[in-house]
Amino acid sequence: MPYRGLAGLGRGTFRRSVLAWAALALTVAAAPAFAEYPVATLETLLSRVQIEDMLTAYYDNFGVTDSNFGLYYLDDGVLDVNGIIARGRAQVEGLYKSIATGTPRRPGRFHMLLTNPLIRVDGDSATADVVWTGILSDTPQSTPHFIEQGREHDELVKRHGRWYFKRRVITSDGGLPAMFEKTYQQR
Repeated sequence: MPYRGLAGLGRGTFRRSVLAWAALALTVAAAPAFAEYPVATLETLLSRVQIEDMLTAYYDNFGVTDSNFGLYYLDDGVLDVNGIIARGRAQVEGLYKSIATGTPRRPGRFHMLLTNPLIRVDGDSATADVVWTGILSDTPQSTPHFIEQGREHDELVKRHGRWYFKRRVITSDGGLPAMFEKTYQQR
């Protein structure tokens, strides 16, 4: 049988062939978009776990009177919470004390959920992006309710086997405390 090319195909077969080739072309064209995600190694996976544990421990300190948030930062680390900026461990501690003073204590049990973590590790530096959600349960019998939510972007550095914040940007998307109304900017 002589080769007839695409002209010898019926309409349905021709359409399916064109769609299949288009899908293949789109798949090949989309491949470079995944290039930004490096291949995971045991070392990067370990770093990811360490960063997730550090973030969880950090948020576990909310509501604790003896917490020392500054220990999680480099000496010259920067914390930007809704436009209020603290530089260095002492200022970070001072900012958290002013937040505790400027935010009324709610009765009940408070938990902070960290979700949608996107952590990229590159040797001894990393970035982490998460969504945080504050949930309050007034009593064990009451239904928990959302009180705040937002995002954070972290730049981290590993020193002596431990991860530290180099720069943190925290942005509220809902439940903005009154003390941030003048400094808040949508990001």
